[in-house]
Amino acid sequence: MTDMRRTILWVVFTMSLVLLWDAWQKHNGAPSLFGGRPAATATAPAGAPPAASGTMVPGAAGVPVPTAAAAGPAAAAPTAQAVAPPSESVTITTDVVKATVDTLGGSLIRLELLKHHDQKDSRQNMVLFDRTSTRLYLAQSGLITNQAGVALPTHLTPMKVLTSERTLADGSSDIQLKLESVPVDGRRLVKTYTFKRSDYVIGVKHEVFNDGATAVSPQLYLQLARDGNPPEGESSSFYSTFTGPAMYTEANKFKKIDFKSIDKGNAEHDKAADDGWIAMVQHYFASAWLIAPGSPREFRTAKVADNHYTIAMVQSLGEMAPGTSKVHEERLFAGPQEENKLAALAPGLELVKDYGWFTILAKPLFWLLTHLHSMLGNWGWAIVALVVLLKAAFYWLNASAYKSMAKMKAINPKVTEMRERYKDKPQQMQQEMMRIYREEKVNPLGGCLPIFVQMPFFIALYWVLLSSVEMRGAPWVGWIVDLSAKDPYFILPLLMTGSSLFQTWLNPTPPDPMQAKMMWIMPLAFSFMFFVFPAGLVLYWLTNNILSIAQQWFINKRLGVLGK
Repeated sequence: MTDMRRTILWVVFTMSLVLLWDAWQKHNGAPSLFGGRPAATATAPAGAPPAASGTMVPGAAGVPVPTAAAAGPAAAAPTAQAVAPPSESVTITTDVVKATVDTLGGSLIRLELLKHHDQKDSRQNMVLFDRTSTRLYLAQSGLITNQAGVALPTHLTPMKVLTSERTLADGSSDIQLKLESVPVDGRRLVKTYTFKRSDYVIGVKHEVFNDGATAVSPQLYLQLARDGNPPEGESSSFYSTFTGPAMYTEANKFKKIDFKSIDKGNAEHDKAADDGWIAMVQHYFASAWLIAPGSPREFRTAKVADNHYTIAMVQSLGEMAPGTSKVHEERLFAGPQEENKLAALAPGLELVKDYGWFTILAKPLFWLLTHLHSMLGNWGWAIVALVVLLKAAFYWLNASAYKSMAKMKAINPKVTEMRERYKDKPQQMQQEMMRIYREEKVNPLGGCLPIFVQMPFFIALYWVLLSSVEMRGAPWVGWIVDLSAKDPYFILPLLMTGSSLFQTWLNPTPPDPMQAKMMWIMPLAFSFMFFVFPAGLVLYWLTNNILSIAQQWFINKRLGVLGK
C-alpha cells in the first residue's frame, strides 16, 4: 500500500515538473515538448486591409466567404475597388466607448473601452477592436450575391458620412453615425450605427437600395476579423484562456473554433441554421454579431492571409426589383464579459465567458459570489467569504480526511520502527504494515477520497476567478489594487508558500525518507507559480489553506498528535 502511494506521488510530482518545464520553455520561445515551436507573430499593414483587394476565399456550397479582402462574389472585384482609395476615420465617443469607423466600407476599426484599463498600462484605455502594424481586430459588413456578374457594396466600398455629431451629448440617450456607399452598378448601401449611453451593444441598420435596371438578390454578411495572437498582457505560461472565433445555434449550442483548425481547413461547426450568432472571444472581453432568431443564416470561417482569420454570418435579403429597398437591423456587442448582461442579450451568449469543463459548477458559484459582493461591496472579501462557505459545506467531509491523516501521524513512530526492523525483508515489511493498519483501524488512503470529492468545486471556483472580468481592476486591501494582476510585492505568494509548508508539517510524515523529502519539495515546486498568478487566485488558495490548517490543527490537537 505504501509503495503504491509512493508511486502515485512520484508520478504526480514528475508530471508536474515536466509540465512546468514545458510551460517555461514555451514562455521563452523554445519548442514545446508536445509540439512544434510557437507560431511566429504575423503583422497586418497599418491602416489598410491585410490582403490584396480582390482575393476570394471559397465558402460553403461554392459561395465566396466575405473577407477583409473580398469585394464581392465575382472572380474579380469591381474596378472602382481594385485599389482602395483614401479613407477617413470617424470617431464617436460615448460615456463607455470611443469607436472609430473607416469610411472605406464603414468598418469598425477601433474600439476603446473607457471604463476598462489596458492590462499592461493602467493609464491607457482597453482597446478591443484595432488595426495597427501589430494588431488586427475588426467588425465588418457588406453585401454579396450568387448572381454572376453582379457587384454590390462591400466593406471595401467607399462611403460618405451623412451625420455630423461625434460625441454623445449630455441628456441624450444615444448618438448615430450614418454612412452611404457610392453606387455600385446602381445599388447603394446605407449603414447606420447607433451607440447608446452606458451600453456596449451597438445597433446596426443596413438599408439596401436597388436603383439599377435589373432585379438583384443580395446577401448581407456580418463579419469579425482578427489576428490569431492572444491579447498582449492577458496570457500566462501557467494558465491559458481561449482566444478565437465562437458561435452558437440552438441545435448544437456553444462552439469554440480554434485558429489551428481554420488553418488546416477542418474547422467543425454548423454551416446553416434558423437562429444563432457569431463571436470573437478573448480573456475577459468579446464581440458578437446578433440577429433575431427565426430566419435562415449561414456560418462561415476562413483564413484570409497569414495570421488573419474571419468568422461570418450570411443572411439572404430576398429578391429586390428595380426601384425597391430593404432594411435589415442587427446588433453588435463589443465589450466586457459581464455574465448576467450577456445572458439577457441572446441565448447562450454568456457562454463566451470560458469556464472550461466546469461550467455546471462554476455558474452557481459565480451567482453566489456576486451576491456576496452585493453584500460586502468588495470582490476580495467576497472571495474570502465564498471560500469560507465552501469549507463550511464540506466541513464533515474534511474532518473525516483530517482524522485519517491524524491517525496516520499518531502511528508514524510505530511504522518507522517496524520499517527499520524489516528493511531487508520487504515482503514481511508490507505484511506487518498492513497488520498495524488493521489493528489501529487506519486507512492509508482515507484522506484522499474527501479531497477528490470536493476538488471539482474548488477547480470550478478557480475558473470563476480567472475568467470574471469583475476582478479586473478590482481592489482588495492596501497594496492589492487589482485582483486580476499579480501581487506587486509578492506578499500573498509568500504567505501561500508558508501556509503550504506549515500544512505539510501538520500532515503525517511518510516512513520512506525519499517520500518524506518529496512531500516538502512539492509545495516549494508549486509555489513559484503563485508568484505570477492573479492576486485573486492566490487569495482564494491562501484562504483555503488557512481554513484547512485551522481545521487540521484542531483535529490533531484533539487527538493528541500535534507536533509528532
